[in-house]
Amino acid sequence: MAYKTFAAIDVGSYELAMKIFEISAKNGIREIDHIRHRVELGTDTYNTGKISKQRVEEVCRILKEFRDVMQSYQVDAYKAYGTSAIRETENTTIILDRIRARTGIEVEVISNSEQRFLDYKAIASKGESFESVIRKGTVIVDIGGGSTQISLFDKDALVATQNLRLGLLRLRERLLSMQVRQSEYIRLIEEQVDNQFEVMRRLFLEGRKIENIILVDDYLSLVMQSPVLGLENPGFLSRKECKKFVEKMRESSRAEISRFLGISEENALLLSISSEMIRRMMETMDSRLLWAPGVCLCDGIAYEYAEKNKLIKPEHDFVKDILACADNIGHRFMSNASRCALMEQIALEIFDSMKRIHGLKERERLLLQLSARLNDCGKYISMANVGECSYSIIMANEIIGLSHMEREIVANIVKYNRVDFEYYSQLRKLTLLDQDSYLTVAKLTAILKIANGLVRSYREKFSHIKATLKDQKLMINIDTSEDLTLEMGLLLPKADFFEEVFNVRPVVRHTRRGGAVV
Repeated sequence: MAYKTFAAIDVGSYELAMKIFEISAKNGIREIDHIRHRVELGTDTYNTGKISKQRVEEVCRILKEFRDVMQSYQVDAYKAYGTSAIRETENTTIILDRIRARTGIEVEVISNSEQRFLDYKAIASKGESFESVIRKGTVIVDIGGGSTQISLFDKDALVATQNLRLGLLRLRERLLSMQVRQSEYIRLIEEQVDNQFEVMRRLFLEGRKIENIILVDDYLSLVMQSPVLGLENPGFLSRKECKKFVEKMRESSRAEISRFLGISEENALLLSISSEMIRRMMETMDSRLLWAPGVCLCDGIAYEYAEKNKLIKPEHDFVKDILACADNIGHRFMSNASRCALMEQIALEIFDSMKRIHGLKERERLLLQLSARLNDCGKYISMANVGECSYSIIMANEIIGLSHMEREIVANIVKYNRVDFEYYSQLRKLTLLDQDSYLTVAKLTAILKIANGLVRSYREKFSHIKATLKDQKLMINIDTSEDLTLEMGLLLPKADFFEEVFNVRPVVRHTRRGGAVV
């Protein structure tokens, strides 16, 4: 078949959406249908902590309709993801089981960082427009129902990302509960945006010039694509144009906004909140341009499917962005960058030489890279309890593009690189790791321990090693004129653990420059 028909389903905080795509290597990703139904799951979750029976019944009814539409298009595959409303409810497992039993549709709950990464991929799918915008200082503002993600780009690189509790539904419920006049909404929204944004501004934006804002939301983004605004370049607003649009919104009633833009009055309120948030952020960051590419989570889901099935070739290096997030965390907590870089080099050399033994793939190789780069971050808090502190830092900081489980894996690798490794019977009581994830932790920890053992000093004693697997031994050849007595003495217990995990004994061959082998 020359193309695949794919369905992407977003079980979101305030609506269920499904897009049908045709995907081919020749034509890329082409949207052929888009269906949306409003169901405010987030109102239940954010107010009561649980999704009501009535809401779940409504979700099941809509998903059955989606299933029928998928059958009519004869889709080859689908993915259905649940976001913050399902993620944060107390009865997630029960709800997912009920949906599966009633509709036959498997809904997977994704973490916040996974959700935002998919939105980010959807933006990047715009190709040249995306690459040209992020050449200058740019912030992606991804506004959801429960929270808003702020991601900072500088010179094409993703340098920071933070999640703020500024979701549209949360803000709306807060405003409605205060029982204030609509004219007071502006001040209250500004105060909440300023309160959340001030810390991020001081930590990450100080001294940076933010030229552009890229917006992802379900309201203002769609309006900016509409011909009703008469924009010369649909999807683009200058700060002056954005201010003018917001002022017009303020002067209009919800009924007038609804008629003018062809949206419901309920959506008109959420549009007003989103517009005020963006206006305030543009003022705070002194940005000159707002770009709304008009993408949503469904577009990111389709991009991910096409990427995994090699139906498209990504133009943007997303792995580079994941690593950049780790580098930013390391920089913020004053890790020794050169030492971590040498550890990464050694760890990857060992990983690559052991492929036929460990059976791990490229994704696990990335987790090992991240672990090496974050190895020292806990020293910022405590020199005596580096492992435990590093674990806490990693779990408290989102790395966009990693699932919660992957972040847990990285945190445990870094922790057990410093402390005695615990076996599964004990570790399962402390973490959410399943057996496969535990084995990944064990294998990558064993590798990182060897790398850490060879870089015990903060002096760079060598810059290159070569690892070769031979006769159940891992021969690690180091060429240096420096004395490695410290490293060789501390390596033995780490070598024992490595041998326990892989049944391979690491043997270090230290060749002094000039030819002598130690």
